[in-house]
Amino acid sequence: MQGFDFKCPTEVVFGAHAEERIAEKLRAYGAARVFIVYGGGSVIRTGLLSRIERLLTAGGLAFRVLGGVQPNPRVSLVREGVREAIAFGANFILAVGGGSVIDSAKAIAHGASNPETDVWDFWTGRAKLEKTMPFGSVLTLAAAGSETSDSAVLTNEDMQQKLGLNTALNRPVIAFLNPELAFTAPKRQIVCGISDILMHTMERYFTNVKQPNVFSDRVAESLLTTVMDASHTAAKNPHDYDAMSEIMWCGSVSHCNLTELGRGKDFTVHRLGHPLSARYDATHGATLTALWPSWAAYVYRDDASRFAQFAERLFGITDGTEEERARAGIARMKAYFEELGMPANLPALLGHPLGKADIERLADDATAGGTKKLGSFHPIAKKEAIAIYTLANQA
Repeated sequence: MQGFDFKCPTEVVFGAHAEERIAEKLRAYGAARVFIVYGGGSVIRTGLLSRIERLLTAGGLAFRVLGGVQPNPRVSLVREGVREAIAFGANFILAVGGGSVIDSAKAIAHGASNPETDVWDFWTGRAKLEKTMPFGSVLTLAAAGSETSDSAVLTNEDMQQKLGLNTALNRPVIAFLNPELAFTAPKRQIVCGISDILMHTMERYFTNVKQPNVFSDRVAESLLTTVMDASHTAAKNPHDYDAMSEIMWCGSVSHCNLTELGRGKDFTVHRLGHPLSARYDATHGATLTALWPSWAAYVYRDDASRFAQFAERLFGITDGTEEERARAGIARMKAYFEELGMPANLPALLGHPLGKADIERLADDATAGGTKKLGSFHPIAKKEAIAIYTLANQA
């Protein structure tokens, strides 16, 4: 086992009716004036938002709400939320929704705590985030893992740019995980969420670390097989509590950094996917499945034994040479994505192939004009990014 630092301070309240304890729990973190952030109408239609409001009122907590968060969360709405949270005098930000809502809540907490700084500057690196206020979530979709993670993404729609921010200040103080709240999610959101969960661990499984990390590998492999096994049931019957509960908890574990201990993270596919979301508003999870097979095919020779181990542990592939087993594992993973109903290339993601100029723009966006390399397994410069996008552009 290699060295690591690990701290995940988020309190998790898990199980049926977990959100009913929200008032007492938020008060324990000093909440008095709660600014609630949500997305579309689902939390209204299901009655969840009004139930949260009643629980807060009964617990003596004041609140104000802001809806309208979209997938690939927009900085424009975050700026509006910052203004409203400051005007309300909020001292706790509560997300009721999935990853995009939670990331927006994180950004609002940061912005409201630093009113002299435009919140986008924290994401571009022009300003350093040094303080925030407490925030938490009531999770309604197993996907992004933002409820326990130290990361958050924002999209600047004017600049067509999507950026991530990693900082310990992105860790929520509390997360309420009731698997029943995910029962009403559309199948498309469920399978995109499952894909995101898998990729959060896969992008930690494939790094440039060659030394053994047996326990981390076993945790990662168990998480991946658990999610893949449960995914077939959840896709067919989202009201299956056992399947949804396994997926929801795996989503939280997958992005809290536990599966990277001793290995670190790569996240090249995430970074290649962000420009697709920014320019084409493509769903995050779908960008990952559209790119991973091509990324894997491009880089696997750097550590074929790692891919062969992946193939054996997940799919029981033991026949053939090391490289043959590696390629077979990649093919099986691609087939799984397609069985789930996810795109496994860019034409399937966007509905059409991209032109050469489009691909060059994506590569330019991903590598900051060719000034940055992505990942650690096989560092990807602009030239390599173009090659991977081109490979993924083949139906």
